[in-house]
Amino acid sequence: MRLKPWTRPYALLLAAAIASSATAAAQTTLPPEHAGFVKSVRGDVQLLNVTGVMRTAHAGDEVAPIERIVTGADSAASLVLRDGTVLVLGPSSRLDMKEFSFNPTAQDGGLLVSLLRGSLRMISGLIGKAHPDAVRIETQTTTIGIRGTDFIVQADPQP
Repeated sequence: MRLKPWTRPYALLLAAAIASSATAAAQTTLPPEHAGFVKSVRGDVQLLNVTGVMRTAHAGDEVAPIERIVTGADSAASLVLRDGTVLVLGPSSRLDMKEFSFNPTAQDGGLLVSLLRGSLRMISGLIGKAHPDAVRIETQTTTIGIRGTDFIVQADPQP
């Protein structure tokens, strides 16, 4: 696979996230109110929760089912959700986690994210593999239904 120029500096983040996503999902002991955790951070990455509190993201931080993730220029982050889904955000990105639910016993749930700007690489976890219609990605111009398990979405900021 040939990487696009903007993805090369972040290939290590992605490789680490993929290698540990299945193991991390199985070993995660996060309470159900959390969607997952930050696997790795490069540069300036911020998390904004529903109460408006912004904090600097660090590897190991929990991510809520509703939260905004913002990466600065020359920054990136990878997240692993409880179902094993891997989200890798590129530089100057803004992603809203709008909804995440997962029942590990039934292996079902739902995921809705909104990419406001920047780039997102997503590798589907158990929800996307078992129930692809339950996973959606919104951009400012369209909503994407998931049919694949590994893809990249680019959203340019609107003027």
